[in-house]
Amino acid sequence: MTGLENLKKIAAKIRKELFITVYNGGGGHIGGALSSVEIMTALYFGGVLKYDPRNPEDAERDRFILSKGHSSTLLYTTLANAGFISAQTLATYGKPDTRLGGHPKIGDIPGVEATTGALGHGLCFATGIALAAKLDGKNYGTYVLLGDGECQEGSVWEAALFAAQRRLGRLTAIVDYNKLQAMDKLCNIIGLESLAGKWKAFGWDVIETNGHDIAQILNALGGREENHDDAPPRAIIAHTVKGKGISFMENEPLWHYRLPNKEELKIVKTELNISDEELI
Repeated sequence: MTGLENLKKIAAKIRKELFITVYNGGGGHIGGALSSVEIMTALYFGGVLKYDPRNPEDAERDRFILSKGHSSTLLYTTLANAGFISAQTLATYGKPDTRLGGHPKIGDIPGVEATTGALGHGLCFATGIALAAKLDGKNYGTYVLLGDGECQEGSVWEAALFAAQRRLGRLTAIVDYNKLQAMDKLCNIIGLESLAGKWKAFGWDVIETNGHDIAQILNALGGREENHDDAPPRAIIAHTVKGKGISFMENEPLWHYRLPNKEELKIVKTELNISDEELI
């Protein structure tokens, strides 16, 4: 099995466990979580992020911020597969006294670098971390995953201006560009085109990629300049499909937050290879 084939296998496992976590927990923002699976797989298992689950507070670790905090179940599932939390802890999602909230909260479990969910704040937080690293002469990278809907927030663009001005070359923003938000298509609410052009105009190094092609994502995440301290931050516009991997959820705004009915569940079980015993 090649490295890429193994990463695809990991992505399939995360997608399956993500659905099980949401379903058994009684709810979750499933659509946007499914659209980011390959992005998270590339970051955590493709040799991009530098981390050690045995030492989650390592001062030299790379920082990852999930700005689209409503996709918390994807973060929790990824952290479980990366060894930060156990499968038993993951199974507590949605249960009384769980440490896994509907939005991630710093300090509740290892691997969560920021409390997020109030959209538009993750890039601001990540920019501050990247600036601190630069001022302290540290080499760690800062990565932030944003939803496209939250790019309608003015605070995103304030942070984008600041990061480019300060030449935060160790900062990478990834936009999950599935072109849907809670109730409708982005273009019917506040359109973002040209999204890549906007980031370029704000002074970022911009790459567009297929957000479900792990090889392309890894390409976009690599090839940084040697002199990070005099490079612009990078924005990766990852074109994705909301609800990816479950046929009837794909490109449907309805699946921003919803659980399948009995007939829909049969389809999910077939498509994700889920057994009756794995669901409660």
